[in-house]
Formats: sequence, structure tokens, C-alpha cells
Amino acid sequence: MQNKKFIQVFEYQKLRYDDSGDFQKHHFDAMVKFNELHQNKYFTIIHKGIRFGNYVGVIQIGGLTIEILPKADNNENADKNMWQNVLLNMLKVCKKIQVESISETQLKKRYYSILDVYFELYLTEIERLVKKGLIKKYRKNKSNQNVLKGKLLFAQNIQQNLMHKERFYCEHQIYDKNHLLHQILYKGLLVLKTFVNDFLKDKLNRLLFEFQDIENITIHKKHFDTIIIDRKNSDYQKAIDIAKIIILNYSPSLNYGNDNLLTLLFDMNALWEEYIFRILHKHKTNEMEVSFQNSDKFWENKRIRPDIVLKTKEKTFVIDTKWKIIEANNPSDNDLKQMFVYNLHWKAEKTLLIYPKNNQNDSEFGTFHYDNLGKKCKLGFVNITNEQTIKKSQFLANEILKKMEFD
Repeated sequence: MQNKKFIQVFEYQKLRYDDSGDFQKHHFDAMVKFNELHQNKYFTIIHKGIRFGNYVGVIQIGGLTIEILPKADNNENADKNMWQNVLLNMLKVCKKIQVESISETQLKKRYYSILDVYFELYLTEIERLVKKGLIKKYRKNKSNQNVLKGKLLFAQNIQQNLMHKERFYCEHQIYDKNHLLHQILYKGLLVLKTFVNDFLKDKLNRLLFEFQDIENITIHKKHFDTIIIDRKNSDYQKAIDIAKIIILNYSPSLNYGNDNLLTLLFDMNALWEEYIFRILHKHKTNEMEVSFQNSDKFWENKRIRPDIVLKTKEKTFVIDTKWKIIEANNPSDNDLKQMFVYNLHWKAEKTLLIYPKNNQNDSEFGTFHYDNLGKKCKLGFVNITNEQTIKKSQFLANEILKKMEFD
């Protein structure tokens, strides 16, 4: 990890640049430009610094890594290692780490940053493909040849070979490894050259040698959209998924002074919502349906979308998730109005607002006074950790269903 600097912060924490610290003004300038290009949604610019918001993940600027961790308590001395593992677990459950093979042992490993998880998995996947043998494909090639090969391109031939009658500018097929799949994987490896830590450099250099005959092209989102995964190339799916994350979140130094920038940021509200859905869906009973982000017409062109809907043959329940710390255990007026609409529109018997737990107790179910329909709502608080360990998803799912008095 030579010449690498590492800073860990929590959501909503401030970070100011200082000449004696790892976070310097040129890092700040790069982050300001990056944030401006994304409508200032990732953090807030303050005097000589940054105030982080509800986005968690990692920002790597040249040799500096800034990891932003979630935190569901008010403890100023919270264990950053534990919250890093919490974030990794949530990313795995929500399939943001697009590799199913990440194990519990890997999750317990002390990573330098969450980017290292992606880097290590990416290199491991490509190494597996190399050992198995990189596939070849037919591709069209246009070039000057000493013999006529394939189709002669008359206009280009006149332009290229007016003074060289012995050459032929033609289009022909080549069967080799220099195709889009490998060009994408190669671009991902080249991005890693800037950011990878010392313990992965040897593996990276060995793999770069295997790709030395692959063309280095500029990769955009449209290239990933054109890829068709079929029976012949299905082994490439995992590596391509990670390459997409790495390449599309990479910003070369052209826009940021001398610092290359790689970001991997997640909206914590959206991550919390999906995390709760996925553990409920995984541990649902046979008679239960669990659906996510149901959307329905509400008024004119506006739509209504609760986070999670649970259904049995007889009853419907709605869950709305909120990733924020609140002190009171009663719903706010705005939340109550929102949940009341969900009750009516989805004909739900009960609605539940789920918050991360911070020494609060659940509220009791309160009844909406509307046509004696008996619609109810409450606040529920869940802790995703057991002191220094991550709570098992089965226990968390059972806890939520118990709060709903689901039977």
C-alpha cells in the first residue's frame, strides 16, 4: 500500500483539507468538479471541505481513498470495521457486488476499502477465464493486404493505394481474441493500474500480459448494451458485470487536474429499502407474496409507489423504509399521510414504517379514523447488528414480520 492514503468517514460527516493532512486541496478540487457534473447530489461543499450526505461507498482520487460508511447510531466512536462489513453485507444481499461467489469468509476479511473487494473479485474472475482459455470470435477487419483477401473496398483502395498498385484495401474476417468482450475486460484492467494496491499488483501485471494483443478502445455504456450473453460466453457474465461498475464509474484526469477519480457510491435510502425487501423475500413463507416498488396510477400522470407490499390470500400489508435516525417513536404528520394513502390505495390492513434502531422502542399500532375501516400504522425499529456482528437475515426477517403481527 505504498504511497496510498486512506480515510474513513461516516454519513453526514465533514472532511476539510489541511496542508498537514492526507486530504489536500487538489483532492477537494477534484471532488467539487465531480459533484458539479452530477448536479451536486453526492455531497455538500463547505468552507475548505466536504460534508457527506446520504451516499455511501468509496471515492478514490489518485493515491487517496475516501470510504463513506453508513452508521445507524449516535456513537462518535463507532467501530468503522464493523460498519464496513455491514456495508459489504448489504451490497452483497442487494447484488451490488455482482458476484454470487463472495463468501462469508471474504466478508469477514479486513479489506483496505470496499473497492478492494471489487478489484480482487475482478482479477480472480479474469484469472479463471484465462486459465480456462479466452474464447475467440470472428470479427471484420479492414486493412491493406499484399494479396486480395475477402472483399475489395474500391473507394478506400483508390484512396489508400493510388501509388501502391501491388496492395489491396479489403474487408475480411479474422478469428481471434481481439473482440469486444476482451476489450472491455482489458479496459477494466488498465483502470486498475492507477488504483490497485500492492498486494494485487503482481496478479494485475500477469493478467495485463495475457491481454497484450487486445486493442485498447474507449468503452462507453453503449458497448455493454450491445453484449449478448449466450451459452458460449456465459462464463464471462461475472467479470463483465464488475468491469461495467469499474469502467462506468471511472473519470480520467482530463476533467480533474492531475488526479484520476474512481467512485462507487450508493444512495443509502435506496440500499436500505432494497435490503429489507430482499431479506423478506428470501425468508417469506409459502403463502406470502412479497413485492418491491409497486407502482400504480394515482392522480393524472403522477404515480404512487410504496417500498414493499406483503400479501396473503386474506390480507395486505405495506412497509415503507426510512434510513435515518429519529428520536421520537411516533410517526410524523407527513409520514402518516403517506401511509394513510398506502392503506387506502392498496387496501392494506396495516402499514409499517421501518427505521434503523437507536435505543428507540416500537410504537403501538394507531388507527386511522376514516369510515371505521380499521386501517392501522406504526413505527418499527430494527437493529441490523448484534453488538459487533451482523444480524442473520432470518432473524431480521422474523423480527419485521413479528412487528407487523403478520399471521
